[in-house]
Amino acid sequence: MPKTLFALAASLLAASFSALACEDCDPDTHATTTANDETAAPRQALGLVTVRGAAATSLPTVIPTTLEGLATADIARSINATDAEDALKYLPSLLVRKRYPGDYNHAVLSTRASGTGNSARALVFVDGIPLANLLGNGAAFTPRWGVVSPEEIARVDVLYGPFSAAYSGNAMGAVVDYQTRRPQQFEAHAEAGLYDQSWAYGPDQRHFQGRQASASLGDHAADWSWWLSLSRHDNEGQPLTFPTRTVASTAPAANAVAVTGAVAGLDRFGTPWWLLGAATQMHTVQDQAKARLTWQATPELRAQALVGLWRNAADAGSQSWLRDAAGNAVYSGPVSIAGQGYTLAANEFGLSHDEALHRLLGATLKHSAGDGPGAVNWEIAASRYDYAQDRSAQPLARGGASGANGATGRITRLDGSGWATLSAKASLKPADSHTLDFGAQQEHHIWRQRVATASDWLRGGTLTPFTAFDGETRLRSLFAQDAIALADTLTAVLGLRREQWQAFNGSKAAASGQTAYYARRSEGSWSPKLALGWAVAEQLDLRASLGRAVRYPTVGELFQGGLSGTGAYVEGDPTTNPDLRAERGVTRELSALWSSTQATQARATIFNENTHDALYAQTAVIAGKPVSSVQNIRRIATLGLELAGSGEATRALRWQASLTYADSRIKANDGFVATPGDTQGRQQPRVPRWRASALLSQAITPAVDLSLGARYGSTQYGNLNNADGNGRAYQGFSRYLTADLKLRWQVDKQWSTSVGVDNLNNARYWNFHPYPGRTWLANLRYDL
Repeated sequence: MPKTLFALAASLLAASFSALACEDCDPDTHATTTANDETAAPRQALGLVTVRGAAATSLPTVIPTTLEGLATADIARSINATDAEDALKYLPSLLVRKRYPGDYNHAVLSTRASGTGNSARALVFVDGIPLANLLGNGAAFTPRWGVVSPEEIARVDVLYGPFSAAYSGNAMGAVVDYQTRRPQQFEAHAEAGLYDQSWAYGPDQRHFQGRQASASLGDHAADWSWWLSLSRHDNEGQPLTFPTRTVASTAPAANAVAVTGAVAGLDRFGTPWWLLGAATQMHTVQDQAKARLTWQATPELRAQALVGLWRNAADAGSQSWLRDAAGNAVYSGPVSIAGQGYTLAANEFGLSHDEALHRLLGATLKHSAGDGPGAVNWEIAASRYDYAQDRSAQPLARGGASGANGATGRITRLDGSGWATLSAKASLKPADSHTLDFGAQQEHHIWRQRVATASDWLRGGTLTPFTAFDGETRLRSLFAQDAIALADTLTAVLGLRREQWQAFNGSKAAASGQTAYYARRSEGSWSPKLALGWAVAEQLDLRASLGRAVRYPTVGELFQGGLSGTGAYVEGDPTTNPDLRAERGVTRELSALWSSTQATQARATIFNENTHDALYAQTAVIAGKPVSSVQNIRRIATLGLELAGSGEATRALRWQASLTYADSRIKANDGFVATPGDTQGRQQPRVPRWRASALLSQAITPAVDLSLGARYGSTQYGNLNNADGNGRAYQGFSRYLTADLKLRWQVDKQWSTSVGVDNLNNARYWNFHPYPGRTWLANLRYDL
């Protein structure tokens, strides 16, 4: 489009949106400043945080809540980052359930008062584009970390709690905002990495290797800039599941095969069981490609387009530890273990094959006029994340050690699922002491699931429909946030968010072809916000924040379930619950922030969250019989303290550390696990009472850095009644203490290399699945 037409269109848009303004702006220059200026760290003032820079971001202009972040130099120097989520490793109160490098379907973000089973209580953005997977809530609905490579991160910031009106109720836990590199001249980068994990569990002692490579090019000439990146990640992870049998007291069948090799242990409830083998040993190959084009139409107006592709191929293998008298592996049928009888299913040691091609599209038109008095800034953005192809296949029978080639199986397709967003937001600054943010947003989530029985589980063959689930949700929002200085040392932020939610086109189909349709739902809510920032002294700020958030049910929570393992309806078993109520939470936070002239900072935060109608899978008595499904818990309350600090002990030694205590308990619940009332007063699942992290980085020479990190989490529970007290078992949730090490050498201006170790102490810890053992990493990078 010619510049004159583009400028005219921009003027019309500005008028139609009442001179809307962007949420983040550079006060002195437009977007052709240096990359460091564009992605500058948010600044602290009067107890609140102000965002500067013209880079694309989801951050509002004034942030009335706790914010922590890292720049690319911090990540490169101190963190063994194989995936984008590794940048969050040492930030306070955060844990990503990353089970192996490249974990694409279970790496859920846990926050202060939300566990790794609550994926829908955190938001993730890259360059302002949402990556959080709000199609469901749980381990399988992980953010789409794979579309961001660690080497392209310019900085990452985390907002804690639902205190900004600019975000939906899914920000109850936290908002993660990535900004990627923006070239200011021609640049080229190439990186290659290798890693090796030592694994030992039961008789299984192996090494698993991984490798990754990436390359990127970018340039900035006149009014245009562009960026291209490619990466491949090829990794083998450790086994994640283990076929088991509770110790029995029955005699073996007449045709039972006497086997050895089973490993005795205790399950998470302390009950004796046998571990029979190792399964879900993942081998993933992921490719990512991304292109970004930016046009600086005028000194204030910028247009940007982004296209991203993510492709994944993953195979999960398994092996039996059971051996017959001749030493052959036994995979199915009746067996005798220690004189007792058991029967192994045909698919006891399962296999799977996943293939996916996902597309990311984004476009932004942004006007940045600075942050001086009278500044008017605005932004219009649209994005789409599309499951172009998504297929998962499993055989119904293993067929022995050689696998299940040609066997009948089940194929699940999610093609056509995804989400789309549209937003217009603005920032006005009537005076130095007054900033007004406001905007409108829409999010549309679509779930399409088709399961078929295939004559050939790998190749498809003849397909027979088995089950199907469909559903959509739409959230439309308006928000306004007003920050005004009440005095020279006191600032107030008032925010209000209006949301209108709809659920529609919900249905499920059984193998018989019978289809159930669900009525359309529509609800609305108001979410007020309030924050006060007080500069008590030159080095001491106080902040008080209060926010309400409403987290509406996801498509998966509303419409999945209600069918048996044979694809038939379960009469009287309404495990699909289209009438779930929205989660409603009120969060309070009181913080004291201290900083010194030596760049040392310390923060103490008391936080309290009261959540009504929290969504969890549990049991309730319906129509006179117990039913397990996603249900509402009447109230969960969390009270905690978070301490965090960072600084430079000497010119060569940098440090950061955090300690969090959270008492998160179920206060009222109509449902139960085993008996009515058994969840009352119990600890919220997957939320540990104690978490801690520390990171030290020593500049041995100007070119060599050595970093040591450590992370700790106390005992957790997976069950609502906390009956699973043996966390150091498969399916358990254990405490952990693990250390990481990294040595980085900047060889010259272009070349750098690093070696590192994750889980240096080779800790064995669990979050239902096991985390990796000690892993060595080596990396080589070239920057032009």
